[in-house]
Amino acid sequence: MRILVAGVGNVFLGDDGFGVAVARYLAGTELPRGVVVTDFGIRGVHLAYELTGGGHDVAILVDTVARGGPPGTLYVIEPRPGDGPAPFLDAHAMTPETVLALAGTLGGETGRVLLVGCEPADLSPGMELSEPVAAAVAPAARLVGELIGEQITSALAGTGRKEKRS
Repeated sequence: MRILVAGVGNVFLGDDGFGVAVARYLAGTELPRGVVVTDFGIRGVHLAYELTGGGHDVAILVDTVARGGPPGTLYVIEPRPGDGPAPFLDAHAMTPETVLALAGTLGGETGRVLLVGCEPADLSPGMELSEPVAAAVAPAARLVGELIGEQITSALAGTGRKEKRS
């Protein structure tokens, strides 16, 4: 099973750098074989191409998501290609929804896509995460790890194989 974990966001806009911070955190951990963690930052077009042509079974995007909860609240969302607004090629403004919409227009298969989002507190210019969002980085990394485990377990159950423990 191939799983892509994609950190998304602009590190120059405060909490928008959350996805990048989680990708950096995960890069320093041991992950199962077949899991790739990449900091896509604001390279939404590159992410859309990777989603459609990278051969991943599952992609877990990590970004800020404003849904009205308290800052630092984590969400797991399963967006679908084409659910977002019509894509436009402004790489600095490509939300995960826009990336998925673009991926849908590229015609490739994206596999399952999950979004681990964090409620931001401050998206103003600056390179520091707010306190509640910074405190959510490690829990978000653990959540991504749980999602990876669930996807691997589900894939193994679907093939009838038993998980090997080492």
